[in-house]
Amino acid sequence: MTPTDSLTRDAGRTAVRPPLPVKMVIAGGFGVGKTTAVGSISEIEPLTTEASITEVAAGVDDLSLTPRKTTTTVAMDFGCITIDPTLKLYLFGTPGQERFGFMWDDIVEGALGGLVIVDTRRLDDCYAAVDYFEHKGIPFAVAINAFDGRVEHTLDEVRWALDVAEGTPLVVFDARERGSVRDALLVVLELALARNGG
Repeated sequence: MTPTDSLTRDAGRTAVRPPLPVKMVIAGGFGVGKTTAVGSISEIEPLTTEASITEVAAGVDDLSLTPRKTTTTVAMDFGCITIDPTLKLYLFGTPGQERFGFMWDDIVEGALGGLVIVDTRRLDDCYAAVDYFEHKGIPFAVAINAFDGRVEHTLDEVRWALDVAEGTPLVVFDARERGSVRDALLVVLELALARNGG
């Protein structure tokens, strides 16, 4: 028996472990790019609960800065991405409207961390998400979605406006770009692992 034969035989007996599943939540206000982010990075066809925006909803939800938006998430978005052979992220996107806030506890349960997406043209839309993660003590990062390739405020201005702690990472990203979404999620993952002693 050659050394190669021995290695092949031993490799056949070694069980390959599936990647560790990690739950991550993507949150933020109405129309900030949560569904887009999940769809951009998911390695499976994402599950969405998009519904057409009705005239009644249009009267409640501010569409002035998102005039092309014709649907909205009414329950959650779901997707997943394998980071490496040892780790797989399961992504749960929350609905953005306050009237669907009652679902957040169920969606967030068991999550290692969260990514709060922000549109700097409408900072007040993300206060609820920031407050939620701070109140629950869940590690999170703020991801500023660069609509039309630009942001309206600097990172320091956004940090001040949101009143988030220095330890909370702020990043600029593009929800349409897979690599950009991945990098933002890795920031959350690193923060959560550091907090949990990983």
